[in-house]
Amino acid sequence: MALRISARSELPPFMVMDVVEKAEAMQASTHEVLRMEMGQPASLPPQAALAALQRYIDDPRAHSYTLSRGITPLRQAIARHYKRWYDLVIDPDQILITMGSSVGFLMAFLTCFDAGARIAMTVPGYSAYRNLMLSASLEPMLIDVYAEDDWRLSVEKLAALSPRPDGLLIANPANPTGVALSGAEVEAIAKWCEANGVRLISDEIYHGIHFGAAGHCARQYASSALVLNSFSKYFAMTGHRIGWIIAPDDLVDPLDRLGQNSFISANALSQMAAAAALDDPDSYRQMDEYVARYRINRDLLLARLPEKLLGQFPYPDGGFYIYADTRALSADSAVLSNRFLDELSISVTPGCDFDERLGHLYTRLSFAGSTEDMAEAAQRLSDWVAQNA
Repeated sequence: MALRISARSELPPFMVMDVVEKAEAMQASTHEVLRMEMGQPASLPPQAALAALQRYIDDPRAHSYTLSRGITPLRQAIARHYKRWYDLVIDPDQILITMGSSVGFLMAFLTCFDAGARIAMTVPGYSAYRNLMLSASLEPMLIDVYAEDDWRLSVEKLAALSPRPDGLLIANPANPTGVALSGAEVEAIAKWCEANGVRLISDEIYHGIHFGAAGHCARQYASSALVLNSFSKYFAMTGHRIGWIIAPDDLVDPLDRLGQNSFISANALSQMAAAAALDDPDSYRQMDEYVARYRINRDLLLARLPEKLLGQFPYPDGGFYIYADTRALSADSAVLSNRFLDELSISVTPGCDFDERLGHLYTRLSFAGSTEDMAEAAQRLSDWVAQNA
């Protein structure tokens, strides 16, 4: 007799990981692959973080548990970061360190909502959001946004939702579209949530990677909002798995207790490195140089890739992705991404990861790599389209 398996475990796959596995297998067989599938900076973390890793490697504290909410120097450094960037005064006791932002989302879902609660999010959107909601017995409430509307969420769309959601998750800048909401848009959404009793969760993991105006934090407009961020993107510390939550006072202890009972604490040595990066002005100058390169890469791809591959879409104004409308090349982005990998040694992400309904018509291209790789990829893709389209 077969034993029962929870329905919560029957989640859709994260398709990009299949691409990653195939690309790495190709690389292991000495096959060069231009990596455009992962949202991972190609450059090293801040020099201050690297120096701290070496400095603390023999410190016993670097190999021990920490407080579940994180080491005090890191939480204090994050508070100073918010004062510098947003002129926000955040109490370090409202900051909880997590094992990457993904764990932070699951913690937020479990702490804020009971089973069956409805959480609104835009589509296309990061698939782990809805998959984690399903694993927590929550109901994703999907809001379709479209290229012709600049992929933007509006208060009008929120007001039209029926029934009203219990929570709203926004990503700003968004993955995969690169849309960055203005301060006025974030304020309007935050105030609608507070007026209607909807818990706002704001994913700000790509903050700092903006190609126009600076980002706006949801906590500037709503004290009840939860803000999640990470050292993975702007600070290029993806493998260290250090994220954080800024929580309202009433959620700090519930989140802390959940952390105590799940992951205990994040990696101590990486927390020390992250704190060192935040307290070194040179870290920001180094990371801003990376952002300048991302912008060069974006502009290079937009200038050199053929229209049949790009389609009609708004320019990404944050993050490091192009969400290309590839329907002129294929009606199945999973098949198209396999062809790019097999025939061109270029790995990209099928849009099905971000939109179950229309994602087969879109492909996400990451431009977080080197400019040389982006130029080579643009040439290979352009030649391929000329021969095959």
